[in-house]
Amino acid sequence: MKPSSATETAAARARGSQIGLVPVEVRPAAPDHDVVGDRVLVAVQAVNISRLSTHPVPIVPGTLIVVAGAGPKDSNGAGKSSFIAMITALLGDEQWRFASGAKAVAELLFNAELAAGGGAGTWASADHGYIVGVFAPPGSVDDAVTVWLRVNQEAPHLEIRVTPGIRLAAAPSEAERVALADEVWASLPRSAGRRDVVARDLTRFLYGDRVRCVSFLSTSVRSKVATNLLSQPLNEISPERVFEAIAALTGLDAELDQEREARRDEHARRVRATRAAELLTDFEEESRALLSTFDRRDRARVRLAGAMRSWRGRLARRLADAARRDEALAAELERLREAGGRAAEAIETVKAEIATLRDDSLERSLAGARRELAALQARAAKLDADRAVAENAADELRARVPGLEERRRLADGRDVAAAETELERARVVLNEALKALGVADREVDEAKAALDDAEGGPAAAQLDALAAAGLRATGLLDAIDVAEQARDEEAVADHAVGALLAARGWPQEHAVIVDAADLPEAARTLATLPGSVLVSAAGITVVGSFEAVATGREARIKAAEQRLHRARDVQEAAAEAVRTAEDGMAEAARRLEGARAAVRLADVERRLAERREVLTGLVEALAETAPQVAEAEREVAALDFRARTRSMEIERLEGRRARHETERDQAAEQAAKVRSDRDALALDAMAADWGGTVAGAGEWLEALGEDERPLTAEEWWRAAERHLDEALRGTFPGDDEEMPEELRFLIRERTEPGAGRTAREQATFPGVCAALASYLRGQEEYERHQRRQIETQLETRRRDLSAAAKGAEEAAQSTAVHRAALTAAVKARLARVAEEFERLDLAYGGYGATLDFPVPPAPADPEQRWAWRVTPRWRRGEGQGYVPYNRRANTALMDEKAVKLVCAAAIASSGGGHLCLVLDELGRNLGKEHRREAVALFRRIGETYGITVIGALQDDMEPYAVDACGQYVKLRRSSDAMPYNEPPVVIGHDRHAERVRALSAAVSR
Repeated sequence: MKPSSATETAAARARGSQIGLVPVEVRPAAPDHDVVGDRVLVAVQAVNISRLSTHPVPIVPGTLIVVAGAGPKDSNGAGKSSFIAMITALLGDEQWRFASGAKAVAELLFNAELAAGGGAGTWASADHGYIVGVFAPPGSVDDAVTVWLRVNQEAPHLEIRVTPGIRLAAAPSEAERVALADEVWASLPRSAGRRDVVARDLTRFLYGDRVRCVSFLSTSVRSKVATNLLSQPLNEISPERVFEAIAALTGLDAELDQEREARRDEHARRVRATRAAELLTDFEEESRALLSTFDRRDRARVRLAGAMRSWRGRLARRLADAARRDEALAAELERLREAGGRAAEAIETVKAEIATLRDDSLERSLAGARRELAALQARAAKLDADRAVAENAADELRARVPGLEERRRLADGRDVAAAETELERARVVLNEALKALGVADREVDEAKAALDDAEGGPAAAQLDALAAAGLRATGLLDAIDVAEQARDEEAVADHAVGALLAARGWPQEHAVIVDAADLPEAARTLATLPGSVLVSAAGITVVGSFEAVATGREARIKAAEQRLHRARDVQEAAAEAVRTAEDGMAEAARRLEGARAAVRLADVERRLAERREVLTGLVEALAETAPQVAEAEREVAALDFRARTRSMEIERLEGRRARHETERDQAAEQAAKVRSDRDALALDAMAADWGGTVAGAGEWLEALGEDERPLTAEEWWRAAERHLDEALRGTFPGDDEEMPEELRFLIRERTEPGAGRTAREQATFPGVCAALASYLRGQEEYERHQRRQIETQLETRRRDLSAAAKGAEEAAQSTAVHRAALTAAVKARLARVAEEFERLDLAYGGYGATLDFPVPPAPADPEQRWAWRVTPRWRRGEGQGYVPYNRRANTALMDEKAVKLVCAAAIASSGGGHLCLVLDELGRNLGKEHRREAVALFRRIGETYGITVIGALQDDMEPYAVDACGQYVKLRRSSDAMPYNEPPVVIGHDRHAERVRALSAAVSR
């Protein structure tokens, strides 16, 4: 056994040392899910948590850690339960109800009332505190993270922040560490961006979906104390309590509580649905009689409304009939008035016409009309002639357009200036080509002459060239008069002449004699005649060079022929250039002609547009003049006709005037009679009875259906009387004690027998209807209010019943679904525990073990918890059958199976990750002779499966646990006057010495 940290002594305290960790750089935590990951808890620090000291406590993972205590009297009061409860809260034990805010965690804070009596008046209760845990990968502290849980007295009761590395509150004293904890918390980054992660997200944020802690706690800070399988002999625990213990370890108790809550909710909703149905039935029976009376009065109101409607139908029909009669009389009166007016107007018209006919203005009008007709006809003739001229001019211009358009296309888009420029350039090119052709022609002529000379005599070409240049010359052979046959033998005094004459052929035949002063000019002149020889006093000069060796006359002819050929080639090229230039000249001329045609075409189009505009104006003027001429002709004809028939018209008009006077007198007599008939109708009195206008009565009748529209006034009256009787019977079915006195008087008056009853009934009908309507109107508001109340109550109660029935049905379905899912989950979890129980028993000296867990029926009582039964069973020998746990057996076997069952439940809850099993009062009921073996079994199972088992000890268990545990933690408080513990004693046991030293260096000084 090797110590991993030393006990803090008084001397060390005097030196200012304390158990703390080295602060590191704070970096924001990036992930927001499963921040801890595969790391394990390696250190824990409490600040303002119960009486616990603020010194960090190292944790050796994967082994058995026992927590002992030394209080003022015994181990009680040292804070063992608070220490292990703090660790379960840090590791996310679901029994703290994190989803509901984990309010119970706040009970772990330091409470002055529970502190020692001596300091109760000095110390104050803490409103917040911190639970700090350091998590690191197994075997290393390099990639550690520190989790800070702030525990608050008020909501939120838990806040979480995480920082990389090891970051604890390290200071010389308790007070400084408490103050430093607040500073460290303020410097840590918020875990959820702008806010902190709170209790409901603790498990997901820190550990993802994995279970990191299961526990058996028997402390007052827990809302529910689960059954501890190690607190008493296993065979004394009932199968129901065994299941509760396994459920607490595996997290099934929360799901069972949810199922019970679902059954409670279902029962409550069914009770509400039944009560709602009963209330609805009672209320319907109570309101049915009252509604029957209201309905009868509503029908009476309908009948009364029908009676009044029929009465108004009678009034409307009478008014409408009288109105139609009045309209007919009015129309007749208007017709008579119009007839009289027309007769009077006709008389005046006839008189005016007679006066007009007798006036001599007709002749003057006829003469003026004829003059106007002549002027209009002359103007129309002139416009027509101008139109013909304009049409001819337009036709001529239009005929010139196609030819000009055809010639305009020759311009290829060029204007006149560009075309003239191109023509001038083409003319210059043609002149140059013609000049070159002339030069070539002369060259050909000269070459032909030279050829002729070469072929006709010696030095002919040279002499001609020199003569043309104005130089005097003579042929050598012509100057020397020697016989042909003697030229070769005769001696010549001059050595040069003799040498020249010594040979025959080329030199003699092409040699000419020139003056010595003219020799350079003659050489230049004969430069185009290669082979020429110039003889002078200065000597002999040969001009030019030969393409071949000159051999007399043949060479001269050949040279002349070559010159002629070259001259003809140049002549042909010059002729081709002339033809090309002539073509260009012709093309430029055509383009110039096209450009000028375009100018002429634009002018023609402009003139044509002007002619068209003039023609359009002439046509419009003719169109305007034609109706005027026709009107003038018609007016002349009419005036002429009137002039011819004036006398006859005057006689006819006198007869018409007499007839119109007779019609006027008759219309006046008939109008007086019609006015008398209209006054007798009394239409205003009928309209007053109707209470509206005649138009309103007509509209009212028109709005009726096809069956009511033809009814007469008498038929409307019979219907009104029938409806009124039914309304009276409906309002007062039997006893008429409720009938008002006024209504009773009117009914008695209208029902008296005797003559004129119908008239009395019609006279009293409006009064009876008004009195009955007043009575029903007085009752209507009360009935409407009562009906609204009843309808509102019915609607509310039916809605409540529907909602309650629907809620009960949904609750039943939800409960059934939840129960089915819970059944599958419980069976799967218990099967997993049974498998681990079997594996542990076989691995640690047993012969095999299992669990029996039949599915119980759901309880009928909604308050009763769904009680499952789990019966542990194991083999007592090889090949034997399973024996139930409550059979008689030795104590050691019971203790061993209890430890294995607890570990199996813990392993089944871990999901394959690192798990921490926290046990309060470890082995309190184990037999003294078997305690050391049971505790050692916890350590072996923990180290084998990577489970950290943390157990709080009573005094009698400490000697056995110290020898068997992997780490020993002792909490100390020497006096009740001390509110906080002394520094803890921590002794670690680990097979890996390097790991122990690294952990010790990281968490202690």
